[in-house]
Amino acid sequence: AMDLSVPRRHGEVSIRLIRNRDARVLQQQLIDNRSWLRPWEATSPDGPVSFDMRLGIRRLLQQYRDGLGVPFVMEWDDEVAGQLNVWGVSRGSLASATIGYWVAEEFAGRNITTISVALATDVCFTELNLHRVEICIRPENHASLRVVEKLGFRYEGLRRRYIHIDGDWRDHYAFALVREEVPHGVLDRWERGQVPPDAAVIPPADRL
Repeated sequence: AMDLSVPRRHGEVSIRLIRNRDARVLQQQLIDNRSWLRPWEATSPDGPVSFDMRLGIRRLLQQYRDGLGVPFVMEWDDEVAGQLNVWGVSRGSLASATIGYWVAEEFAGRNITTISVALATDVCFTELNLHRVEICIRPENHASLRVVEKLGFRYEGLRRRYIHIDGDWRDHYAFALVREEVPHGVLDRWERGQVPPDAAVIPPADRL
C-alpha cells in the first residue's frame, strides 16, 4: 500500500504527508509571509475565522483518513517550504481532485512549486488512481500561472466569483490534466521538455 509519509523526491525538492509536528514551523511561515500570501489566501464569506495550525493539520489528516484529500508539505533540502493540498477528491465516475498550494517567499524562484505540483499530480494519477487533476488560479497570480504553463496544464475556462479569497469572491482560471495526456507522468514530460507550449494559454476573450 502507498505510504505518503515517505517523501516523494526530485533533486532538492520533496513532498510528504503533513505531520502534527509541522504545526509550529508552518504557523511561523504563515505569520512571516502575511503580506506575501494575503492576496491568495482563502477567506470565509461569514467573516474572519481565527486559525489554529494544529487544529488545521488535525482536520486535514482526518480528511486524508476519510479519503477526501492528501495534505502535503513541500520541502527544499528537507526544510519545510510550504503546503500543497490535494482536496475535493471524488471517486467513481469523476475520479478527480483539485490541487492548491502556497510557498514561503524565501523559497520562491527555485521551481519548488512546479516540481511539487508535478510530483503530487503523478501521485494522484498513479497511487490514488485518479483520472483528472484541476488547479484554479486567480488571474492576478502570475507566479502560479507560470506553474501551470511550465507543466502544460490545459486551460479550461474562467470561473466567475468562484472562491472567497482575501475578503471577496474572486474570479479564477481553471486548468486541468487527465491521465491519458501524461502516460509517463507530469514530471517526466516536463523533464524531457515535451510540454505542449500553448496548453495553458488563456484566450483573449477570457483575459481579465
